Amino acid sequence: MEIVLNIFWMIPLLGYIITLLIKPSNEKVLAFVAVSTMAVQLISLVGFILLFTSKQIKFINLNDFTVYSGHGYQFYIDLFFDYITAVYALVGGILGLLITLFSRRYLHRESGYKRFFNTLLFFYFGYNVAIFAGNFETLFIGWEVLGISSFLLIAFYRERYLPVKNALKVFFLYRIGDVGMILAMWLSHHLWHENISFARLQNLEIVHHQISNHSIEGVAVAMLLLIAAMVKSAAWPFSSWLPRAMEGPTPSSAIFYGSLSVHLGVFVLLRTYPLYEFQNSVLVIIGVIGLLTSVIGYQISRVQSSIKSQIAYGSISQIGLIFIEIALGWHVLALIHFAGNAFLRTYQLLISPSVAVYSIRRQQYLSVTNEFDSIQKLNRIKSTLLVLGLKEFNMEEIQYKLLWRPLKKLGKIAEPLSYQWIFIFLLIWTVISGAILNISLPAETAILFGFISVLLVLKAFSEYRQIKSAWWGIFFSHLSVVLALNILHPGLYLDSFLYLSGALISSVLGYWVIIKLQKSNESLELNSFKGLIEKHPKLGFVFLVSCLGISGFPITPTFIGEDLIFSHIKESEFILAIFVSLTFILNGLAAIRIYARLFLVQILVHNKNKYKTA
Repeated sequence: MEIVLNIFWMIPLLGYIITLLIKPSNEKVLAFVAVSTMAVQLISLVGFILLFTSKQIKFINLNDFTVYSGHGYQFYIDLFFDYITAVYALVGGILGLLITLFSRRYLHRESGYKRFFNTLLFFYFGYNVAIFAGNFETLFIGWEVLGISSFLLIAFYRERYLPVKNALKVFFLYRIGDVGMILAMWLSHHLWHENISFARLQNLEIVHHQISNHSIEGVAVAMLLLIAAMVKSAAWPFSSWLPRAMEGPTPSSAIFYGSLSVHLGVFVLLRTYPLYEFQNSVLVIIGVIGLLTSVIGYQISRVQSSIKSQIAYGSISQIGLIFIEIALGWHVLALIHFAGNAFLRTYQLLISPSVAVYSIRRQQYLSVTNEFDSIQKLNRIKSTLLVLGLKEFNMEEIQYKLLWRPLKKLGKIAEPLSYQWIFIFLLIWTVISGAILNISLPAETAILFGFISVLLVLKAFSEYRQIKSAWWGIFFSHLSVVLALNILHPGLYLDSFLYLSGALISSVLGYWVIIKLQKSNESLELNSFKGLIEKHPKLGFVFLVSCLGISGFPITPTFIGEDLIFSHIKESEFILAIFVSLTFILNGLAAIRIYARLFLVQILVHNKNKYKTA
């Protein structure tokens, strides 16, 4: 029975691969494959859930296969099924099929028809990997797939500036959640001295004993997981990204940000609940965050002029209540609440265009009272809340001041640095370190290289002219991380090679695309969007793949290498862990930024020519 779990990630993956081979003009075949994939998945799920309940067992765990093993570290694919997975899988299966049926006609003759179904099936594959995951490593694979598919669907109308800008904003915040998950995996390795599985967490006695003896590490792991869940579920103070994500087609808004993807943070809290079940301080924090999210989301939703934004903040307010339910230990109620919220928001988002048209027509024939005429009658507290709601409680401004402005300032500090001298320094040090690996160097040297890696990728992130330097700066930030680790723990040749191999191949592949574009006499300065995806669609796809590879996406050995690198960083080396985490955040942002600048927002150029001839 355990082996059957594999089909639930294989079915959507197979459907995704088949749709890649179908011509974009063949809409009927594309829709048939997508609908068939979702239908087979749902039928299989229903049958498996009925069999699971008839057996009256608590959970099923399948340690599928080991990807990498060595130095006391093991990266293995683990699958897990219990009542939490059953609810999420069933809701996802039903809504996935409904959205696919709706989309086949809603997007008829849309230029990105094939691209939409490709990305939808890719998302559904990542969703199933995440909810069927039996350990953090497997969960992180699905987590990353959801992140990149979110970016692609928000930027679905890639010829427009606003969808691409909002897609970048969402991806930036997602990277914070990614690093929260990576650091939680890192600390859990030290807490358990192994890659802990979710089946092992079901033994509350072992968990309670381990958490009691390592309370600080236990709190840290729980808080890092909470940060990842807050970002993914748009909890306060990260709530502002959800309405911005509604720039994609209505069906993607419904399945991503109304029902499934936005509730994945809730899933993480439910799945890892044994880690903080005995930590009252963490439960209080979860409850407080849920309360703030619910109150602020409700207040903002009342003053939104856009239907999608109103639905988004309404969903956020309900997610805040689910956080409170989880903190109180009401898991069954939380699952019921999740299912109800998912179905309601999907329905509201799908009918929102019709409601908007009806409201516009109604205004033409009926006199509608302006709700804001009575604002003078409100007291000062209500007026203040109204203004704060209109400003979305300044969440974007707070994020800009606390997150992006410091990064920009650090980027300006790194601006005078010469890539050439840094590259030469790292190369010379690489050669020298090969001869003196047996000589112990002070830990400060490793921290210096960690800081250099952050500076390199910051400079690449803020680069507006030299695309080649920015591209290779991302790779050399990886190299600097490896050098820092080898200073502290000499002799990690195989691990270093595994980590760098994927990044190096992706760097060379991306550099080849840049050379090809230069030979086509394209302007490649990063000071504006170039919109080259129409002229060079194949090169755009290859460059996107190289960006994902150099960012540590699960398509190259670098993905395993990231987790492997962290397994060698000790608890006392937390400063180095912070620098490495920042490097992982920023290299993904820098790579996707370069891709967006080169290949997206092409209609702006056409509009300029149009306006000139008009």
